[in-house]
Amino acid sequence: MIPVKDNIPTLRFPIVTVALIVINIAVFGWQLTLSSTPGSSTSPHIPGLSQSDEITLEYGATPYRLLHPGAECGVSGQGVVCQGQQGYVGSTELDSPPWWATVFTSMFLHGGILHIAFNMLFLWIFGNNVEDSMGRPRFIAFYLLGGVVAAYTQALLTASSTVPAIGASGAIAGVLGGYLLLFPRARVLTVVLIILFATIIEIPAAILLVIWFVLQFLPALGQVTTTAAGGEGVAYWAHVGGFAFGLVAIKLFANRYGKKAAGPPGFA
Repeated sequence: MIPVKDNIPTLRFPIVTVALIVINIAVFGWQLTLSSTPGSSTSPHIPGLSQSDEITLEYGATPYRLLHPGAECGVSGQGVVCQGQQGYVGSTELDSPPWWATVFTSMFLHGGILHIAFNMLFLWIFGNNVEDSMGRPRFIAFYLLGGVVAAYTQALLTASSTVPAIGASGAIAGVLGGYLLLFPRARVLTVVLIILFATIIEIPAAILLVIWFVLQFLPALGQVTTTAAGGEGVAYWAHVGGFAFGLVAIKLFANRYGKKAAGPPGFA
């Protein structure tokens, strides 16, 4: 299911939501200028690493490092290893920013066109109304805190992983959780794909977002029950944690909680 638009009007232009989208796209545009060819790393100390991989490893949120503040990580023949792990001695240290900074830098990096496209689509459709409900400064805090909670949820459940997580998905999941409680009766115009066919229908926001959450939670359980937890391509626990944060925190941030929940009867 791909949401297209909702039927909840905003009272003012969503400056923060647009700014976040612009920043994410700008950073991704910069990422596209980086070489993905092995050996093109800008660091002369890390042979064989591409520029793109170097940025991901250095600025992504690495679960082990988040749970061991101060621990540095490096690259060895076994991949990425951190202080306190077997194989760290003799590895080539990454030139990473402080561990706490990577929680935020990771939110603005993406792994591909579809990754950023879907993230920005969801942020635009649902973020503008959530921003409208709480005002700009609070929305910035809400968004970033959602990303922090998401990163640490993923880290706690993949504690030994040195695979860095990147993307705005966790923070946006917080926005989705907040939207679910703010506007459960909103209608969302949605493209539904059924095998080779596609149709456009209106779906209540509550149904759409609950389905989205279930599609994140079930694979997250699968990550916990496999030895490869943390090596998956999607950080599902970050989505679950961000969404839960949105549900819990929205009443603390929203100034107009529930006042526009019904929304207009149809689309303009």
